[in-house]
Amino acid sequence: MLKVGLTGGIGAGKSEVSRLLAGYGAVLIDADRIAREVVEPGTPGLAAVVEEFGAGVLTADGTLDRPKLGAVVFSDTDRLAALNAIVHPLVGVRSAELERAAGPDSVVVHDVPLLTENGLAPLYDLVVVVDASPETQLDRLVRLRGMTESEARARMAAQATREQRRAVADLIIGNDGPLADLEPRVREVWSELTGRAAAG
Repeated sequence: MLKVGLTGGIGAGKSEVSRLLAGYGAVLIDADRIAREVVEPGTPGLAAVVEEFGAGVLTADGTLDRPKLGAVVFSDTDRLAALNAIVHPLVGVRSAELERAAGPDSVVVHDVPLLTENGLAPLYDLVVVVDASPETQLDRLVRLRGMTESEARARMAAQATREQRRAVADLIIGNDGPLADLEPRVREVWSELTGRAAAG
């Protein structure tokens, strides 16, 4: 099994690369998706969040009110740390379960947005960084996601720098061009990953 960490700055195109790799046969473990699953209604995770933050972070139907919780934690590092202390271990346990379920010859791709920021590179056999220039990221966030320029710049500034991400990369997928240019590069990377998995 080859454990791959996949990361990239907001708007770099990491989700697209994830989708392509899964299409080629990678076992995809998406940290963001798991983070949502572990706080669904009825889970111990949601109960722990309510115990920590109060019932005010729930919607009328008992699901987590993400915007409301976000407003609390993103303006207060201590509250964010409290939330992470609940969610991160649960994500870790679920990720490990999914990894164990993959076959011994699998290429397991962990899609981890904050891999660089949280110093997680050593957990993987290989780190793949989806890289785009800040200008490209800004353009995509404004044009495709409807953010204002100041919102986009704030989100980008909250993440690791391009240089920090590139420093932890074993393989870099450049994604400043159109989608058509991305697929051949991802295919090359996939063949490199499967080669390494087969070599053990």
